[in-house]
Amino acid sequence: MRKWFSFPLVEGEASRQAHCDLPDGTFERECGKEGFFGPATHMYHRHAPTGWTEWEGELRPHAFDTNKVKCITDNPMTAPVLLSNSNVRVRIWRCETEMDYLVRNGDGDDCLFVHQGEGSLYCDYGHLRFTEGDYLIIPRSTNWRLEPDSPVILLMIEATHGSYLSAEKGIVGDHAMFDPAVLAHPKIDDAFIAQRDEVKSWNVYLKSRNALNRITYPFNPLDAVGWKGNLTVFKLNWRDIRPLMSHRYHLPPSAHTTFVAQGFVICTFVPRPIESDPSALKVPFYHNNDDYDEVTFYHKGEFFSRDNIHPGMVTHHPCGFPHGPHPKAFAAGAKAVKKETDEVAVMIDTRMPLDLGDAAKQTELKDYVLSWRPPLPPDSE
Repeated sequence: MRKWFSFPLVEGEASRQAHCDLPDGTFERECGKEGFFGPATHMYHRHAPTGWTEWEGELRPHAFDTNKVKCITDNPMTAPVLLSNSNVRVRIWRCETEMDYLVRNGDGDDCLFVHQGEGSLYCDYGHLRFTEGDYLIIPRSTNWRLEPDSPVILLMIEATHGSYLSAEKGIVGDHAMFDPAVLAHPKIDDAFIAQRDEVKSWNVYLKSRNALNRITYPFNPLDAVGWKGNLTVFKLNWRDIRPLMSHRYHLPPSAHTTFVAQGFVICTFVPRPIESDPSALKVPFYHNNDDYDEVTFYHKGEFFSRDNIHPGMVTHHPCGFPHGPHPKAFAAGAKAVKKETDEVAVMIDTRMPLDLGDAAKQTELKDYVLSWRPPLPPDSE
């Protein structure tokens, strides 16, 4: 058995409650282990921890615009890679026409987040309608294809050599955040039966060890007449997530965990009331998060902790340095003008460092690292 050393101490001026009642004129920075689950210390600084004026080197905050990614592939298994490590591969893919072939991922479970579009998913388990804002969880080595009604953009998150599990919800119970009853699974319905009974050959593109294999069948492999069990494809829409909230305390991102996999978690930020207690922080607190890389895909809305961010963009904050709200967002939070957020975003926290793929490098906003730079005083011009 292992246990962290724990000896809470106080030096100098400090708040009695984290994220509330900060000493006058200070900025709080959380230094934590294991994401937000391990021991932590809260520092109180005279200057914002992100107030750098220059940055040299590759370990820096990154931002990418996936709207500019050139998706030249017609196969989701070869979709452009944004970020990856040994546990996860994050890709972006556009599908505008019906897939007349099947794919299966032999390298891990897939989580497909539908950024745009709607249509039908056909898979081993049956037929499932999907729309914008859906998560589609596809177990490893499941055959599947899409028939879009309108152009579809997918954020694809592969749990390499792993599976997607439910987050432990502790004392709030299994019905918190979303009731399992809202999950939908594929059905062997008329649409599935109609495509099942078509007589033609089918190609299946199997991705294994990050290489494609093509398998040809003289029949449709999606030919199930029935099934039973508790392993299946399923979907969850962000609109069915009811976030945990505290009006007196800004909750860490870990409170919004939706899926857990080996070496990373997926969190969902959805609209919610902003903290109303006068002494509570109204924006995310500055933090180090020294053991995890933090990635956020911005789906829709106005992102209250960031400037100049629009839907379809991705930010990547590697572990090892402090990050937090932009200066304008921090100042707006202090004024407490907004009473609720309207952002929807998908966050991926990874235990191992992430490498940038070509799609990220080609669409990076090079000056993003300087977006925290404090404004010059008026008399300096």
